[in-house]
Amino acid sequence: MKKLRTHAPRTRRVVIAAAGVAAAVALSGCGAGGGGPENEGGADGLTVVVEGGGKAELQPIADLYNEETGTEVTLVELPYAGLYDRIASELQAGSPSFDVAALDAIWLTSFAPGLAPLDDLFTEDVQADLFDGLVTEAMAGDSFVGMPVWTNSEVLFYRTDLFEDEQNKADFEQEYGYPLTPPTTWEQYADAAEFFTRDTDGDGVVDLYGTDVKGAVETEWLATVSQAGEEHMVLDAESGEVTIDNAAHKEALDYYVSLLPYAPSGAAQLDWAGSQNLFYQGNLAMMRFWGHAYRQTPADSPVKDSIGVAPMIGGPGGVAGVPGAWYLSVPATGANQEAAKEFIAFAYEHNDLAADTSLGLVARKSAFESKAGEEGFENYTALVETLEAPQTLPRPATAKWQEIVDSVLIPTLQRAVEPGADTAALLAEARSQIEAIVQ
Repeated sequence: MKKLRTHAPRTRRVVIAAAGVAAAVALSGCGAGGGGPENEGGADGLTVVVEGGGKAELQPIADLYNEETGTEVTLVELPYAGLYDRIASELQAGSPSFDVAALDAIWLTSFAPGLAPLDDLFTEDVQADLFDGLVTEAMAGDSFVGMPVWTNSEVLFYRTDLFEDEQNKADFEQEYGYPLTPPTTWEQYADAAEFFTRDTDGDGVVDLYGTDVKGAVETEWLATVSQAGEEHMVLDAESGEVTIDNAAHKEALDYYVSLLPYAPSGAAQLDWAGSQNLFYQGNLAMMRFWGHAYRQTPADSPVKDSIGVAPMIGGPGGVAGVPGAWYLSVPATGANQEAAKEFIAFAYEHNDLAADTSLGLVARKSAFESKAGEEGFENYTALVETLEAPQTLPRPATAKWQEIVDSVLIPTLQRAVEPGADTAALLAEARSQIEAIVQ
C-alpha cells in the first residue's frame, strides 16, 4: 500500500549532506540559470520533481494546466531519499534540471538559500485560506519559499463497533463514571485504552489492546509535547535553546509511556506500518495516525466497515498534531522561474482537485471544506479541527532536524519505552546530544 511520507529516516550519507546544503546553495545562487538539455519538460513545458506517494495529488492539476494553457507539465516521480539527493545536488550545481520541486516541510530550511522567493503569491487572501502552521513553515528568513500543496496530521482512529456497543457503553460508564465516546483528552484516552485491553475469546491471552505505543517514529510524541503546552518542541530554532528536557517534554514523555500497559509488546520497534497492520487486523481499539489512512483501509480488513475518525486528543495545552505538509518551490537558478510560479499559483487555485485522488490530501481550508458531508471524506473534519488547533505547531526550522530525529529522538524514544526507563535522565542526555549537533 503506497502512502505519502511526511518524513522518514534516511541513510547517514543523506543526513550529513543536509548540513552542507545551505552553504553550497548559497554559493551557487549567484550562478547561471538552469533548465538545460536535461530538463525533461523541454522548452514548451515544465518539469516538476515529486516524491512517489504524492505524484497522484498533482496529476489532475498538471492535466488541467496542460488543457487550459497548452503547457505540458512532466511529473518526475522519485523515491523519498532519491528526491532529496537530486534536489540537493542540482541546487548545489546551480543548474537544476527541474522547474518546480515538491519539498517535504523539513527540507525547506536546508534548501531555502537556493530557492526563489514566492512572496508575491502569498496575498492576504491566500494566507487566510491556509492553516497558520503552514504559513509559518513556508517562510525562511523574511521570504516565503514554498507554497503548501497538501498537508496531513495525525488524528484519532477508533473502532465504531466497540465504541457503539451498548454493553461496552454501560460497562464503561459504570467503571469510569462518564459516557463512552471517542476520547478528547489524555485522561479519556488512557481510560478507553485500559477499558478495551482484554482477552476477547476467553483463552487467557490478551488479543485486543486499547492503543499502540510507537517507539520507532517521533512525530506522535512530538504531538504529545505540543499537547502538553510546549511552544518550542525539542528546541527554539530562533534562539538555539534546547528545550527537550523541560517540564512539558517530560510530562509528555511520561504520558506517552504510561500507555504501554494497554499496548502490544515490542513498542521500541513499532513504526507506522506496524501500527496500521495492528489496527486493520482488529488488534487495536484506537490508534493515533495520519489522516490520509482513513481512505486506505484494505478491503479484506475485518474492521473496514467499523472505523471512525475524530480530532487528535488534547493534553493540558489542548488538542495538537504535527502538520505533515509538502510545498512547491522554485529553484533560484532555474531558467523558467516565472512560468514555474504561474504553475504554482494555478496549483493553489485548483488545490481541491487533489481531494479525489488516492491519498485525498489538500492544503487549503476551502478545499477541505468543499468535501464537507460527502461520503468517504469523514476524515476531513477531524483533520481541519486538528490543523486549526492553536497548539498544532510545525517542527523546528533547522537544517539539523533530520539528524536530530535519527540520532537523538528515535533512539531516546526506543529507550524510553523499555521497562524501568528513567525519562528525566533520557531527556537530559538527549539535550546534551542535541546541543552538540546544533553548536
